[in-house]
Amino acid sequence: MTAEPQPRPHTGRRRNPAVRQAILDRAADLLADNDYSAVSIDVIAQAAGVSKHTIYRWWPSKGAVLLEAMAERARQLTPGLDTGVFADDLETFLAATFRTAVKVSGLLRGIMAEAQRDPVAAEGLRQFTAGRRDELRALLARGLRQGDLPADSDLDLLVDQLFGMMWYRLLIGHAPLDDAVAARLARSVIAPR
Repeated sequence: MTAEPQPRPHTGRRRNPAVRQAILDRAADLLADNDYSAVSIDVIAQAAGVSKHTIYRWWPSKGAVLLEAMAERARQLTPGLDTGVFADDLETFLAATFRTAVKVSGLLRGIMAEAQRDPVAAEGLRQFTAGRRDELRALLARGLRQGDLPADSDLDLLVDQLFGMMWYRLLIGHAPLDDAVAARLARSVIAPR
């Protein structure tokens, strides 16, 4: 009879999901109040009450932890919408997205710049935007099924147009990005009845 293998003793501290969440929460809070360049791993660690080593166990870089913190905060602030009125849901989604983007505009600009020279940051930005694109595309697909969008709508092109306007205004800064813009933008894509 063969003896059952014994579990291997743990050789280090286990990753604690509550600590991870605290780091993400503090990083998101810091981003809301500071520019990207002012938020460092040291600052995040101090705010979360952890060591830098703990942060580096979860994320490879400052950009990675800040992108994940921003993605999670964006999901919290723009939850899935399905009130049954597509126009209202689209406007609410865009307005919440724009408000969040304005709050973390320094991070978005910083990550965009970093992504141009750092492949890890570029991949993190791609993953972040892919998740946001999927959420908006699902909302638009519902609008298409309900007849609120023109039948020949190219949903991927619409996603590019809606988020593209946001990025353009964030990066160039030539015009506001507010609830009124979200309302006008939402109405511009809805099929006339």
